[in-house]
Amino acid sequence: MRVLFVCLGNICRSPTAEGVLRHKLREAGLADQVEVASAGTGDWHVGRAPDKRSQAAARLRGYDLSAQRAQQVTRADFATYDLILAMDHSNLRNLEALQPARGKAELDLFLRRYQSDVDEVPDPYHDGDQGFEHVLDLIERATDLLVIELKGRV
Repeated sequence: MRVLFVCLGNICRSPTAEGVLRHKLREAGLADQVEVASAGTGDWHVGRAPDKRSQAAARLRGYDLSAQRAQQVTRADFATYDLILAMDHSNLRNLEALQPARGKAELDLFLRRYQSDVDEVPDPYHDGDQGFEHVLDLIERATDLLVIELKGRV
């Protein structure tokens, strides 16, 4: 099973989701059964580490994002991944435009699929530290539900 998280630049939201899911999969004993990655719809940050504020907020909760490097989503990802989860409606629209007619990936909004009260992970890039904490709160809750789904699929 392969999961890809996608946001705009792949330095805040999607690498945070990748790091949280990797951690929770290890805790659930599923790390060797589920491959996790993240990407951005834009190419501005390719090769860069996640935003220092994302890393700091994640580190305070026991997640390590330091080894990740930003990459841009490609059409080939739709054949590689089983589940592609967008962080917001704009990224979902960009993914839908990129999606080939044939591809195995299920495409959805991350929070729409795993939350009931909100369907987008807000971009904290221009916010203060509290924005990164809020993003982590949303991602942790949704990731708990994603792990339950993945247990049933692997």
